[in-house]
Amino acid sequence: MGPWRCLLLLPLLAAALRAQQQQFMEYMERRLALLEERISQWHDQSSRYSTELRDFKNQVLGMLETAEKEREALRSEAESAAVRVDRLEREVDYLETQNPAPPCVEVDETLMEKQVATAKQRKNEKYTKLTDCSDTIASVRAMKILKRFGSTSGLWTKDAAGNSEKIYVFDGTANDTVYVFPRMREFTLFSATRKAARIKLPYPWVGTGHLVYDGHLYYIRQQGPFQVIKFNLANKTVVDSSVFPAEEQIPVFGLSPFTYIEMAADEEGLWAIYATKENEKNICLAKLDPTSLDIEQMWDTPCPRENAEGAFVVCGTLHVAYNTRLPSRSRVQCVFDVSGTLAPEDASLVYFPKRYGSHSSMKYSPRERQIYAWDDGYQIIYRMEMKKKLEV
Repeated sequence: MGPWRCLLLLPLLAAALRAQQQQFMEYMERRLALLEERISQWHDQSSRYSTELRDFKNQVLGMLETAEKEREALRSEAESAAVRVDRLEREVDYLETQNPAPPCVEVDETLMEKQVATAKQRKNEKYTKLTDCSDTIASVRAMKILKRFGSTSGLWTKDAAGNSEKIYVFDGTANDTVYVFPRMREFTLFSATRKAARIKLPYPWVGTGHLVYDGHLYYIRQQGPFQVIKFNLANKTVVDSSVFPAEEQIPVFGLSPFTYIEMAADEEGLWAIYATKENEKNICLAKLDPTSLDIEQMWDTPCPRENAEGAFVVCGTLHVAYNTRLPSRSRVQCVFDVSGTLAPEDASLVYFPKRYGSHSSMKYSPRERQIYAWDDGYQIIYRMEMKKKLEV
C-alpha cells in the first residue's frame, strides 16, 4: 500500500475512534446516572429508617420511663403494705395475748372416766421435782434466722446438758449420718458441709425427735419396733437401747407424720413425748432415766394430736405447738405441768412469728433458754421470755 493510501485512511480511523469514544462516554454517563439514582434512593431509605428508628427509640424511652414510674409506685405500695402487715401482726399478737388460752381438752366422757380410773389406780402418784425450777414461757422475746441448710424437714441442736458449743445437724427424716460443726460460726458461715465432721450411726434414724444430752445421742431406730438408741458421741458406740413399751404407736404430731417419739430435755432431765393407738386423740408424756432408759413415770396429757406440729418441755411442763394444714403461724396453745403447779388457764398463749412454713422440729435448750427450730429448711433460734408459774 502506497503512502497516499495511508493518508486517505487516517481520517477514517480518527472518525471511528471518535465515534467509539463518544459511545463509551455515553455508556459511562448512563451508568453514573443509574448509580446516582440508586444512591439517592438509598439516602432516602436511610433517612426514613433513621427517622423511624429515632421515633421507636423515643417510644421505648417513654415506655421505660412509664414502667419505672409504675415500678416505683408498686414498690411504694409494697412497702406500705408490709408496714401495715407488720402493724396488723403486732396488733393481732397483742389481742391474742390478752385472750386466755382456748381449752385444748375435748369433752369425752370415756376419756374422763379412764383418766379418773387411772388416777385412782395411781393414788398418790405425784411427780417429785428434781430441781427448784418454777419458770414457764411467757412469750418469744426474739428470733434469729441463721441460714437455710438441707431438706425441708430436719433437726439441729446443741447438747442440752453440757457446755459444748458443737452444733449437731440431722438432715431429713430418715438417714444415718450426723453432721457436727465445731461452733455456731462454722455452721452459719459455710453453706457446704466441708467444715463439719460426720458421724455414721450403726442404725438409721426415723423422724426428727432426736436429742443430744450429756454427750450422748438419743434417737429412734428406723427399722423394727420403736427402739430408743443411746449412742455415745465420744467413742461412737451404742451404750444402751430400749424398746418403748407402747403398743401400736402412731405419729405423735398430726402435722408431722414422720415422728413417732419426740425426745426432749429440760431442767428436770430426759423426757419422751409419744402417742398410742389406745389413746390416739391425745399426746402422752413419759419421764426417762437417762442412764438406763427406764421409764420412771407416764402421763396421759389433755393435749390433742390434731394439728400439732411439735412439742418441748420446760421446767417439767409440756408445751405443744399447733399449726394448720396450710402452714400459718405456730402457737403454743396447750400446756401440761406434771407437778400441777401451773394451771392451763394461767399459761401464756405463745405465738411464733410466721416466716416460711411449719416447724419439723423444736428443741429447747435449758442452759440457753432458747429453742432451736427447723422451719421449711431454715434454721431458726427463738429466745424465750420466761415468767414464774402461778401456784394452784
